[in-house]
Amino acid sequence: MDGRTVLITGSTDGLGRELAVRLGAAGARVIVHGRDAERAARVAEEIAAAGGPASDIVLADLSELAEVDRLATEIGSRTTRLDVLVNNAGIGFGRPGSGRELSADGIELRWAVNHLAPYRLTRRLLPLLTAAAPARVVNVASAGQQAIDFDDPMLDRGYDGIAAYRRAKLAQIMATYDLAEELAGSGVTVNALHPATFMATTMVAEAGGTPISTIAEGAAATLRLIADPALAETTGRYFNGTRLGQVHPQAADPLARKRLREITDQAIAGVLG
Repeated sequence: MDGRTVLITGSTDGLGRELAVRLGAAGARVIVHGRDAERAARVAEEIAAAGGPASDIVLADLSELAEVDRLATEIGSRTTRLDVLVNNAGIGFGRPGSGRELSADGIELRWAVNHLAPYRLTRRLLPLLTAAAPARVVNVASAGQQAIDFDDPMLDRGYDGIAAYRRAKLAQIMATYDLAEELAGSGVTVNALHPATFMATTMVAEAGGTPISTIAEGAAATLRLIADPALAETTGRYFNGTRLGQVHPQAADPLARKRLREITDQAIAGVLG
């Protein structure tokens, strides 16, 4: 990873933090993203203490699409190339008993953060990724997936936090497949993974879950997609840990993916114009 530039969204906690420190220690220039300046600064200090090069810090709330665009513009002002983009930032089921939440844009919060934000950010950063080709996009998704109801994608009716999370994560995988096809032959690969089940993260703790896996396990699986030379040409795949994983059948339906693209672009245009 020596000399490569890597952006990890949500890199001030959990899996993102572990990835940032390990990649920095391996010589990567890490762009640390978070919402809190102090926490981001601590991660940058950890990277330096591990012998890594100086990190960049970028702050943005990815629940707001205007902030996503501002983040992309800021990154473009700091670097002319991006070797790796890890779309790691996300939110889980929510606290037990919590109700439906909306972003500042009026979009169901899990749909906004787990699907719309990485979709928009990745497309805004494509010029930097193609400039660095061979480059890699890694989307941190989930084995928890649920079919999207295109008449009610943001669960206006019968809201359930687990269903909202699982639908957004399936959408993220479907968008992975689409972008991989679009970028075929460009030198930019796009893959998704479920890093590990119920890692000891803030997200799992908030939902009242009991950790099953360690953050280190999830980091190892993610780092494989980021840096393993054997996967240099692997694209359009979903992994469960280090193995190819099972995806909800809706992801293989071209009409469903077309409909997802339509409602995704409509939602973004409805906010950003």
